[in-house]
Amino acid sequence: MSYFLGMEIEQEEDKIFICQRKYAKEILKKFNMENCKSMNTPMCQKEKLGKDDGAEQADETLYRSLIGCLMYLTATRPDILHVVSVLSRFMNCASESHFKAVKRVLRYVKGTLSYGIKFSTCQSFKLQGYSDSDWAGSLDDMKSTSGYCFSFVSGVFRKNKKLLHNQQLK
Repeated sequence: MSYFLGMEIEQEEDKIFICQRKYAKEILKKFNMENCKSMNTPMCQKEKLGKDDGAEQADETLYRSLIGCLMYLTATRPDILHVVSVLSRFMNCASESHFKAVKRVLRYVKGTLSYGIKFSTCQSFKLQGYSDSDWAGSLDDMKSTSGYCFSFVSGVFRKNKKLLHNQQLK
């Protein structure tokens, strides 16, 4: 198997690499971004987005379509998972600033078309974990977003969770 549901699969004796290079190119073409300048990061580090940001309303149908395409792309692109999750919060109230942030994600995707997930054989069964959270990072409801990522052998599993301001991390 080399191609399945928009995912390209490269199999070798000791590893499997899964990516969505062709699908990412199709997204860029669909939204007229195939000739855009690439970006190094999917989101500005200090960027805070809110529902009522004062910017002009964007085409919500186009915004939803873009977010839907990016959500499917996260199947092999955990590097954009957080930003797509944040941007999906504004599907019913998209503004030009939200649309600008989505375009930045597309510019990042343009520069990272060959990114994907690699699974390989490993001799060490080491479990590593990382966690992070922001404190009341949502401008709209003052909720925090926390996340964790664990790697075991060559696989990674993670979770993002939106928490109430005073809720304890468990």
